[in-house]
Parts: sequence; structure tokens; C-alpha cells
Amino acid sequence: MNQSQPEPASSGAAQPLPPSEPGTLHALVLQSLDDDQAQEIVSIPLEGKTAIADHMVIASGRSTRQVASMAQKLAERIKQGGFGHVRIEGLPAADWVLVDAGDVVVHLFRPEVRTFYNLERMWGFGDGPSGAA
Repeated sequence: MNQSQPEPASSGAAQPLPPSEPGTLHALVLQSLDDDQAQEIVSIPLEGKTAIADHMVIASGRSTRQVASMAQKLAERIKQGGFGHVRIEGLPAADWVLVDAGDVVVHLFRPEVRTFYNLERMWGFGDGPSGAA
């Protein structure tokens, strides 16, 4: 299946979710982040590029409180969806939280931290969030 590469959402403009197969862990992750009002959701297909996961999802929260809340809710929803337990790293500071759900790895950032690390560029996915150079 050929997935197009979605453009990062500009702040303030509602963007459709990146493509995913309904009923999959990837779809659950994207919907959870959308429900929690994550900003600039980007999904990078990793299948065939690395063995660490099939998808990397990157999103921003407006504050450390929102980033932490999104990570905790995502972990609960993944468990309730029958996809097993997840590993969460970075929750105490909540500037950058990694949620490892196996086939999907999720990076949740505060906007300034996301711009600094620019994972989208590292993985060859455009220029990252708006304002990144």
C-alpha cells in the first residue's frame, strides 16, 4: 500500500489524520492523539526502513501537562484496545515523551523541544514542524 506523506498541520488549521488501516494499532494511536487535541500529527512509515517499528508518530502538545496527559491516555487506550502494554519514557519532565507500543513508536513533544530535535528531518521526512529550519 502506497501511503502519501502528509504535511504537518499548521497551528490553528485542522488537518485530516494521516492515513491508516481501520482497527489497527496505528489507527488507534492517531485517533487517540486527535481526540486529545494533539497538534501537528505526523506519521512516518518505517516499514522496510528499520526493524524498530512499522510507524513513527510525532505530535506536539501545548504544555508539559498536555503532553503527559496524552501519553497516559494513549497507554490506557492501547491496553483497552487489546494491543498490550506500552513503555513510556520521559513522563516526569514531559518535554519529550516516548511511547513505545511495539509496531508504533510515538514521540510527544512541547513545540520548542520538537523544533530543536526535528525528528522529521532526521528520518528524511521534509522540514519538520512550521518554523523549523
